Amino acid sequence: MDSAEYRSYVALGDSFTEGMSDALPDGTYRGWADLLARRLAERRAGFRYANLAVRGKLIDQIAADQVPVAAAMGADLVTLVGGLNDVLRPRCDLDAVCDALERSVAALAPSCGRLVLMRTPGRRGPVLERYRPRMERLFSFVDELAERHGALVIDLFESRAIGDPRMWADDRLHLTPEGHRRVAEAVWQGLGHPPTFDWDEPLPVSSPARWAARRGADLRFAREHLLPWIGRRLTGRSSGDGRAPKRPDLLPLTWEDQPTEPASGP
Repeated sequence: MDSAEYRSYVALGDSFTEGMSDALPDGTYRGWADLLARRLAERRAGFRYANLAVRGKLIDQIAADQVPVAAAMGADLVTLVGGLNDVLRPRCDLDAVCDALERSVAALAPSCGRLVLMRTPGRRGPVLERYRPRMERLFSFVDELAERHGALVIDLFESRAIGDPRMWADDRLHLTPEGHRRVAEAVWQGLGHPPTFDWDEPLPVSSPARWAARRGADLRFAREHLLPWIGRRLTGRSSGDGRAPKRPDLLPLTWEDQPTEPASGP
């Protein structure tokens, strides 16, 4: 389908697609999917958009809760990004993750005009290296699914820029507004639109933070983000429990609810 003909878009996934940590003044999140929808809406009157993504969701939950809803909507464009929450857990049945992803793609591909999958980015550092083998296996399977079902894959995993720690929020799990802006541009270009900027341009070289500053940041991260995350894992809770999608219905994207483009810069 010609990208100029997209009349509707549904985004599925977890916190990455919900838009954390691209916070708006009212406490809600914007994110790359909202930014992409806004740009598509500028090309087509009456453009409709739904965002079913909910933070903390595993791929089996996305397959059960979001995929049937999205398939019934019959949108021209669908993005499906999931599986990373599974991969980052200490115990991960990667075969089960791939099975849920395969079921999701098989249900979505025939029901939409264009299905977009993603090799999601990772923050450079020890966590990424620890889980790299799992991620690479997952993304190899994403490539196989895309070839089999005619889907488009946006590769952010190999990005020079988005892996930069400065593109990641204090929780080290979610992108900054600049990171989301670059992801939106990467998908925009992947859909065949002319570039508006180089989304993978590395950030300017900067001097490393002093040892004391790094240790202080590590302590804040552990106190404010890591310990609560461990607590949820130990008690079987998720940050998305009881949370509804921010945009559950495929409705016109009006000027009032179109997110503004964030200013560039880390």
